[in-house]
Amino acid sequence: MPAPDQFETFAAPIVVGVVSDTHITARRRALPAPLVEGLRGVDLILHAGDLTSAHALALLEAIAPVRAVIGNNDEPELRLRLPRIRYFRFGGFTVGLMHGHDVDHLSARQAAGRTLVGRVDVAIFGHSHQPLCEWRDGTLLFNPGSPTAKRWQPRFSYGIIRFADVIEPELRFFDWRGAMRRA
Repeated sequence: MPAPDQFETFAAPIVVGVVSDTHITARRRALPAPLVEGLRGVDLILHAGDLTSAHALALLEAIAPVRAVIGNNDEPELRLRLPRIRYFRFGGFTVGLMHGHDVDHLSARQAAGRTLVGRVDVAIFGHSHQPLCEWRDGTLLFNPGSPTAKRWQPRFSYGIIRFADVIEPELRFFDWRGAMRRA
């Protein structure tokens, strides 16, 4: 279990937007409209890595306060600013946030399992671009997927988690005409 002073604390109820793998670079200067609309009104955005650029962070910060971790594709400026893992307390619930790319050659899901399951109530991770919302050994494993690079998924995605007396996770899916194309 992380030390109590490692947790950034927020009062509940709170609505948290969860995003990962935005991969915003100079070629793609905007966030998808369905993501921006869906995040309007959240109290906080957690980003599970691969913002890619400081510009992407600024775009999200224009919507709500952001807490992010480093991903494997982030530019050097972000690598200097962002931690590998962060911990939060939302009311009575604890959350761990990581990208999941750098744990002993494990998949992102395995890395989150090894690092966070049993230590926090919610383990948020990214890297795989595969949305996931499932309980394992008392911990919610939550991967929001990607709102810009769906890879092999049928739709783009992000998440919303409401923390009050209970944890209410929700994956949100959308189609997007301005989708990134692989070069």
